[in-house]
Amino acid sequence: MKLRSFIPAGFLIGALCLWEAAVRTLDVPAYILPPPSVIFAAIDRNLFADLGYTMMEAMTGFLIASGFAFCIALLFVRSPMLERGLFPIAITLKTTPLVAIAPLLVLWMGTGWWSKITAAALICFFPVLVNTVKGLKAADAEYYELFRSLHASRGEEFRKLRIPYCLPYLFSALKISSSLAIVGAIVGEFVGATHGLGYLIMISSSHLDTDILFSAIFAAAGAGIVLFHAISWLEQRLIFWHSAELE
Repeated sequence: MKLRSFIPAGFLIGALCLWEAAVRTLDVPAYILPPPSVIFAAIDRNLFADLGYTMMEAMTGFLIASGFAFCIALLFVRSPMLERGLFPIAITLKTTPLVAIAPLLVLWMGTGWWSKITAAALICFFPVLVNTVKGLKAADAEYYELFRSLHASRGEEFRKLRIPYCLPYLFSALKISSSLAIVGAIVGEFVGATHGLGYLIMISSSHLDTDILFSAIFAAAGAGIVLFHAISWLEQRLIFWHSAELE
């Protein structure tokens, strides 16, 4: 394994050690800023159960949004009229704060999983849509002329030219959206939930259980990092030619 793989872990451990030393040296009250040792001691099976709920909601929303956005992007490329008509609606959804939409989702879908899944899907949808549309149009004009000279069909053009060119753009969006999905699910849990990291954060903050609050925040951040690297690993396996060019 390359040495550079350990560099982020080294910086993280160093930051946690500085945090621990600063809090203990300055005698900061634990309810304001607990040291990392106290935060890690607060990790229990309840935290992992709440993390599991949030991950399920986030991943379901992420997969739904990614698949739907990819299909819409294909339609946009096939029909410029649809792109001109529907793209402003997608921009409107993106610019509307999720915190403002979340209460409506709870009102329409209840406090169960689907309101959180929808919140995660909404925040994931736009990055995948924009990057996929850009990727599907990324090939040089010379390649389109070559395909036309070979009398390739529209389906062959998409499968053998547009899709391969699109994959690096798509995976860039997926890496962003996979982390945003955690945020979307937690925002949905803030509004109405009985489990999940968002619920745990709300309850622990109201009770001044700062160690539990930080443990939930760490769990959310760790989940986002794991998802990001999982998509990166999949990217290296599926579009290895692009990964080799970047090295």
